Amino acid sequence: MLNVSLLGTGGTMPLPGRNLTALLCKCKGSMILIDCGEGTQVALKQLGWGIKNIDVICLTHYHPDHIVGLPGFLSTLGNSERREKVTIMGPEGLHKIMEAVMVIVPYLPYDIEILEIPIGGLDKFSIGKYSIKSVYLEHSVPCVGYSIEVKRGRKFDPDKAKELNIPVEHWNTLQKGGSIVLNGRKIEGNKVLGDERKGIKISYCTDTRPIDRIKELCYKSDLFICEGMYGSDDYLEKALGNKHMLFSEAAEIAKSSEINEMWLTHFSPSLNEPEKYLNDVRDIFENTIIGKDLLQKELKFI
Repeated sequence: MLNVSLLGTGGTMPLPGRNLTALLCKCKGSMILIDCGEGTQVALKQLGWGIKNIDVICLTHYHPDHIVGLPGFLSTLGNSERREKVTIMGPEGLHKIMEAVMVIVPYLPYDIEILEIPIGGLDKFSIGKYSIKSVYLEHSVPCVGYSIEVKRGRKFDPDKAKELNIPVEHWNTLQKGGSIVLNGRKIEGNKVLGDERKGIKISYCTDTRPIDRIKELCYKSDLFICEGMYGSDDYLEKALGNKHMLFSEAAEIAKSSEINEMWLTHFSPSLNEPEKYLNDVRDIFENTIIGKDLLQKELKFI
């Protein structure tokens, strides 16, 4: 299963009850943090999942509302007795950003691996149970969107094991993907496993105009988390100028991408009541949720 929580849903500036942008994903203890705006540490404390097991930090871009919380978070992570390597990934310019961050927190008790995403995007980055993909979006600065997949193991097929005359005591090893040597022949685990099974996929895109690459990234996502900077279509000119999205534009992407559920997030400070526009959005894509700080969901394998 995969647990997801919005830590902040605000864009540009924090408001009472609305932290700046961040998302946390958890699978079997290991966690991924996407963006780290102001208020992220407070939200993490309120959420109660801990922080020590955050293994990867994915940054969408380097506007202050997405990264200002990063130096303090890295320091707190060190104080939580984290000693294992942390991977930080983001669009071009990440090395320069991290040089600046390390001026503030020069001494950390863990190593940082910096992964700067090439212009063509990152087709696949695997760590533990996670497979991460990214594409470049269309914003005023280099910005990327992410999809995160948790693969599901292939089911053990006892009939295949019996056909190969494999004793029961070896089944557990093969089921876990290992190999055995039986009567001088090596047998790999994939010889006794069934077909590939559907995993869990979430996608996260914010600070962008609607482009086809988003549809490719979020295609058939179980959960699509997308910016909704402006609720009303009357703000189209502003969305075009600032390279952000309207609620309706996000909904059109969701509708055409065969996703299961969409959360809207990254609201303009002037958007005090995003719920007012929910019915209009649901006319386009019914399974839409207005994001709120600390909104959570548990996604299970089907």
